[in-house]
Amino acid sequence: MNDTIQVNKLNAFIDQLTKTDLPFSKDIIAISDATIASNDFPTTRTEAWKYTRVGKISSIHGNDSELIIDKISDSHIIDANALTFVFENGELIQQFSNKEIPKGLDIKSISQASETELALIGKNVKLEKEVFNSLNTSYATDGIFVKIDDKIQLEQTIQIIHIVTGENTISNMRNLIQIGRFSEAKIIFGYFSSEATSSFTNVVTEIFVSENAKLTADKIQYESAGNFHVSTEQVAQEKNSNFSINTITLNGTLVRNNLNIEIDGSNCETHLNGVYLLKENQHVDNHTIVDHKAPHCESHELYKGVIDDKATAVFNGKVFVRKDSQKINAFQSNANVLLSDDASVNSKPELEIYADDVKCSHGSTTGQLNEEAVFYLRARGISKKSARHLMVSAFIEDVISKIKNEEVTNFTHSIIKEQFGWEF
Repeated sequence: MNDTIQVNKLNAFIDQLTKTDLPFSKDIIAISDATIASNDFPTTRTEAWKYTRVGKISSIHGNDSELIIDKISDSHIIDANALTFVFENGELIQQFSNKEIPKGLDIKSISQASETELALIGKNVKLEKEVFNSLNTSYATDGIFVKIDDKIQLEQTIQIIHIVTGENTISNMRNLIQIGRFSEAKIIFGYFSSEATSSFTNVVTEIFVSENAKLTADKIQYESAGNFHVSTEQVAQEKNSNFSINTITLNGTLVRNNLNIEIDGSNCETHLNGVYLLKENQHVDNHTIVDHKAPHCESHELYKGVIDDKATAVFNGKVFVRKDSQKINAFQSNANVLLSDDASVNSKPELEIYADDVKCSHGSTTGQLNEEAVFYLRARGISKKSARHLMVSAFIEDVISKIKNEEVTNFTHSIIKEQFGWEF
């Protein structure tokens, strides 16, 4: 009986969606449709979703919300000097997006790309048994297409802003980003909401980093309470490439980040950093996979969370080292601070190693603020509240300091000050 109820929930959910008209491969659409037809929404019996309940997402009754944005607030722009492209509910808003594109860069909405240009769509994204990836594939509205030619050092940052608006809005956004050989680029992803309640954003971003290329991505999630967000980044690295991503989660009722890195060439470097700040009844779930398929590579992973009130967090990071992938250095760390007795976190860093000449480590710590340190600061004239704020700020600054874009750092600090009153 319970299985029937789950299937009915999924069927009711897709009944309110419009099938994608984007030029995706028919084979990919067929696989995603089959997955949706034969699977339910994940439950806590599904290992990868053991601590995250998505029942409230399945109960959203989507509306065809009219686009309402007539101007862009400064609070939605992270880097004022970047090449900016604004989406509302998954649709590109041309009037707020850059018209002049630098030489060597092809950037446009997915809907403007040809089937040939989108040949890589779905190449690495897992669809079987992956309901949210499949929903995105079969019902994507639009997204961004970015292709950087070989040997291009892009000075300007590319900024992709998505704003969800309206009540019960369901937004499926699909992105494809390709960085050419010996090229270098920086990308910002910003997720916000405006007059949105009980809405759901489902994003899949496929990233291909070619030989000797370097890509740095900064992602800020700041959708309002009452909104749900599932985000998947699927990254493929070729030999001698460098990929870094900083994920800063600052708001939202439920946020799930799936970050999957496939390292297909030797001499690659990979950096994953994350901060999540939670309060009230918020829930954030970070799932990362770094798959070392070639030798002589290194990966570094650092996630830190601060959890207050009755909020909950999940971190599940897994590093694979495949057979014959020797000389791998892989380091993974997750640290959490609980600010209340009702806050909780489930942390599970994992290593799965099939090679013998490697240096790999993982660790997880969860605790409360050191009261002796708080007393030390109070003895020097700092109030208890300010002392706690100072210690928390120092704790997360270890991750924020890894952001190289000063505009992103300043924006992050300003939101944290506004949300929590913490000073840096």
